[in-house]
Amino acid sequence: MKKVEIATAIMNKLDELYPETHIPLHHKDPYTLLVAVLLSAQCTDERVNQVTPHLFALADNPAEMAKVDVDLIQDIVRPCGLSKNKSRAIHRLSEIIRDKFAGQVPASFEELEKLPGVGHKTASVVMSQAFGIPAFPVDTHIHRLAYRWKLSTGKNVEKTERDLKAVFPRERWNDLHLKIIYFGREYCPSRGHNPYGCPICSIHGRKSMFVEFDKNRK
Repeated sequence: MKKVEIATAIMNKLDELYPETHIPLHHKDPYTLLVAVLLSAQCTDERVNQVTPHLFALADNPAEMAKVDVDLIQDIVRPCGLSKNKSRAIHRLSEIIRDKFAGQVPASFEELEKLPGVGHKTASVVMSQAFGIPAFPVDTHIHRLAYRWKLSTGKNVEKTERDLKAVFPRERWNDLHLKIIYFGREYCPSRGHNPYGCPICSIHGRKSMFVEFDKNRK
């Protein structure tokens, strides 16, 4: 079975399980999404959603956030971990967006990735979910499942992103990356996974190529 055929079967099952998907991080615009995604590094979406209402009640736009003392930002975002670096990044990127981009989050991979604390994955989430630009952000769930499903070698997230873009239609990237994340959390965990009871890993029955591939992983 070719990778594109595997990808099509996976896509059909994901569409069946998740006819609609919503961004798990609460936000109201590109700026609040950017801050929420930054905070989600090594932190659960649930925890971020508990913290951001307090942060955005204080300041929900670059101009106002730039006026807030970094120590106060750090106190609020502390539950998300890495609070020192994250608070500094939020404050500095707010200053840059205010001063360089007239308070508007830039809709450009190049400009986003220049902002403090913003890597390619964060930029990809903002580009795809805030601006509708096709992107395929790869988190730990997607990286793991792409390997388990034989869609990528799993050597690094950069290669996983390239491999997934090659087998899924460009117009589906933005919603599929969310569906894979939801599926990984609900049905396909890294530990304690039952491939024979998994809606995707069991597609081909007990001879599933997904199962055999996963068993042989080094």
